[in-house]
Amino acid sequence: MQCEICGAEIKGGPFKINIDGSELTVCGKCSQHGNAIGKRTPVSRKVSPVSRKPASAGSRRPQKKAREMVVDELVDEYGQMIKEAREKKKWTHDKLASMIKEKSTLVKKIEREEIVPEDDVRQKIEKVLDIKLTERISDDEWSGEHLNRGTTLGDIVTIKRK
Repeated sequence: MQCEICGAEIKGGPFKINIDGSELTVCGKCSQHGNAIGKRTPVSRKVSPVSRKPASAGSRRPQKKAREMVVDELVDEYGQMIKEAREKKKWTHDKLASMIKEKSTLVKKIEREEIVPEDDVRQKIEKVLDIKLTERISDDEWSGEHLNRGTTLGDIVTIKRK
């Protein structure tokens, strides 16, 4: 029997794999290129569904509709706001970092907007500098009309090759 990928004679047992919906019989070397058929693949606990206990009829809360959802979003130019507030207090990066108990390199990267601060870091920065870095928006106000219609998935996704 020959491998359907490399054409070599299969020594030992053949492997059945799935590559993009096609079922192939391959050798041991080529079996790494697809998903094994018939083998159970374990599911990580982080992504496995969690069953919820049904709530009693009396304790149900009214659910918000999707259109009524209000979300806090990080403002544009958050790095500039942090920098101006820090300079207004005449603090260095090190001073601000020590006040929020984070590294000064993190503060510098946030100011340059190289990274987006996590919620806990953002809240600490807001508290010590007495500024607001988020704005409340609702889903009703957002529309995708301002997006470029010519953008495709290929423009956004980075394809990693083996």
